[in-house]
Amino acid sequence: MAVWIQAQQLQGDALHQMQSLYGQHFPIEVRHYLSQWIESQLWDAIDLENPQEEFKAKRLLDSLIQELQNKAEHQVGEDGFLLKIKLGHYANQLKSTYDRCPLELVRCIKHILYTEQRLVREATNSNSPVGGMMDSMSQKYQQINQAFEELRLLTQDTENDLRKLQHNQEYFIIQYQESMRIQAQLASLATLPPADRQLREPALLSKKNTVEAWLTREANTLQKYRLDLAEKHQKTLQLLRKQQTIILDDELIQWKRRQQLAGNGGPPEGGLDILQSWCEKLAETIWQNRQQIRRAEHLRQQLPIPGPIEELLNELNSTITDIISTLVTSTFIIEKQPPQVLKTQTKFAATVRLLVGGKLNVHMNPPQVKATIISEQQAKALLKNENTRNDSSGEILNNNCVMEYHQTTGTLSAHFRNMVKSGSSTPTCSFCLFPCCFYHCIIYFCNFLLSFSEQTLSLPVVVIVHGSQDNNATATVLWDNAFAEPGRVPFLVPDKVLWPQLCEVINMKYKAEVQSNRGLSEENLVFLAQKAFSSSSNNPDDYRSMTMTWSQFNRESLPGRNFTFWQWFDGVMELTKKHLKPHWNDGAILGFVNKQQAQDMLMSKPNGTFLLRFSDSEIGGITIAWVAENPNKAGERMVWNLMPYTTKDFTIRSLADRISDLNHLLFLYPDRPKDEVFSKYYTPPLSKAVDGYVKPQIKQVVPEFATANPDPASGNPTYMDQGASPAPVIYNIFPADSMLDADGDFDLDDTMDVARHVEELLRRPVESQWSVFVSDLFTS
Repeated sequence: MAVWIQAQQLQGDALHQMQSLYGQHFPIEVRHYLSQWIESQLWDAIDLENPQEEFKAKRLLDSLIQELQNKAEHQVGEDGFLLKIKLGHYANQLKSTYDRCPLELVRCIKHILYTEQRLVREATNSNSPVGGMMDSMSQKYQQINQAFEELRLLTQDTENDLRKLQHNQEYFIIQYQESMRIQAQLASLATLPPADRQLREPALLSKKNTVEAWLTREANTLQKYRLDLAEKHQKTLQLLRKQQTIILDDELIQWKRRQQLAGNGGPPEGGLDILQSWCEKLAETIWQNRQQIRRAEHLRQQLPIPGPIEELLNELNSTITDIISTLVTSTFIIEKQPPQVLKTQTKFAATVRLLVGGKLNVHMNPPQVKATIISEQQAKALLKNENTRNDSSGEILNNNCVMEYHQTTGTLSAHFRNMVKSGSSTPTCSFCLFPCCFYHCIIYFCNFLLSFSEQTLSLPVVVIVHGSQDNNATATVLWDNAFAEPGRVPFLVPDKVLWPQLCEVINMKYKAEVQSNRGLSEENLVFLAQKAFSSSSNNPDDYRSMTMTWSQFNRESLPGRNFTFWQWFDGVMELTKKHLKPHWNDGAILGFVNKQQAQDMLMSKPNGTFLLRFSDSEIGGITIAWVAENPNKAGERMVWNLMPYTTKDFTIRSLADRISDLNHLLFLYPDRPKDEVFSKYYTPPLSKAVDGYVKPQIKQVVPEFATANPDPASGNPTYMDQGASPAPVIYNIFPADSMLDADGDFDLDDTMDVARHVEELLRRPVESQWSVFVSDLFTS
């Protein structure tokens, strides 16, 4: 169903949010009458940050205007006449608005479509199994909106009281001036004859007493009005601070937490549109109340009346200044984080955004933002508001950017596109955490007569100088993202965590890296626990209260190995991501099974049954275990484990093709014919020879199982030790008639070269009269 059809069915606050997307910049009528055309265009194919894409955007703008004009021309009848005029007007309006900046039109429509899709998705999810959670969110949003409505009513009430106070004070001043005029008249009576003075003086004195009595009463009334107004402002500011706490300390912190977990492979943190709308409402309400407090202060200065009002107004002014300062400081955020593993001399990008920039008119004097890398000590000092402006732990090139205001989306942001971490001033500790600090010089608020110098910290980054450090750097970032508490002292993180907590983290990371919905099962996690804690227990409950330290995770080697738990697990992820993803998604790889478990599983199955498991002894290795007859002892069955394959092997020949080569592998555990599982991944047969050259083909065999029934007396080398792993042999196969000499035998004297790598051989042309038969033993 088209998004626009679903968007028209929205109700309540969602419908209001959808309607607020439209205006003079893009009329809702255009969206309605061109809905099908709009949704069929490839808006996402245009990179808004690339000026060279402006030509594509201009073509879309011209097409949009042409569609509007065509729609207008086909309108008939009385109602059609009015619509024709309106659509023609919109065509001219859009052309004049976006003709010089067509990328802004693309930005606007992408924002509209994204928001509509989100609103529709949220409304649809409310009827799904997770509807309870959505209902909870809707209830929370409703409470926030109700609080804003209460703030609006309180602000309107104080505005009315302020106008009433101003009116009464103006009348009071008029009466006070009248009192001064009467006083002047009484003073002038001294120059009159006594008879005239006695005639006029009583009336003036009576009038004076009446006015002064009224002034005394009215002064008390004005003082009461001022105190009542101040108390109402106190109530408003209390609710304002509470609302701000909910939005900044709850909702925005949760968004930042989701952003942090997204760095570990969690779901996307979501857009900032709702948060920005709330923050803008806060800014608007704060602005209105601060203006009211300033007007109340002006009235007090205009007519000083002894009392506590001066102190109250000073407190109110201090409170609201603190509120706006907190709002600005907290809403200067990093929308797109820099990469958390940062290699020197490598380009990277980041985006910072001020959620209240549009409402506070910051773009009238756009601030410049600078990015720099700071140390842990500098980050601590920054959070204590100590000056670190001139300090840096590493140089970043192209680290200055001016914030830009995008009118169509109402966002104020700065995009750092081509920053480069230079090699100079590189931290000596490759696996320490360093945040990027983004700060801008000064933000001026004309409406508030205030200025702030703001900064914000990125998620921690690890600076490395070589790709070999990536594994350990990723582990450092993973642990910090997962277990750092919000608002922690940089970079305080627990040294040990419960095993179930770590399971959630590595499962999230695994699914994200492999890009699979198939995560780690409970059996997989038990296998990992056995490896991590050197345990033999198969009961998941035995591990629920166990804790794992950072040292156990990525500092201490596993027993009997020269690598850590994380290094082994990361190797599994890399191998699966690069070469095994489709097979993992198909459920063809059990993976997390040890030798003994594989033997127990296979011995009850028919000969030729096999399974795929990750190697215990090799980082990033996977092996094939299968059950077969012992070629040296009739009637005895045993489980064989092939020497592990690694990335190097799969760059030569895929897993599916290798399994296809091995005829003794018949059924994937428990009982699926292997061709049923893997045939769709087999490499198609090679084409015939072209230009006189025959294309070589790589195949592998296991000598002991080269035939269906190996002959123990054949003299071939055998592996009698069940713990040993037979190694596959790779052959280059050529047409049979070119492989034999005059006597009908293979001539290997001049062609065998076991030291030459397979790829080197494949680069050589094949001579027409001779062929090469080479075997290469892979012992990876």
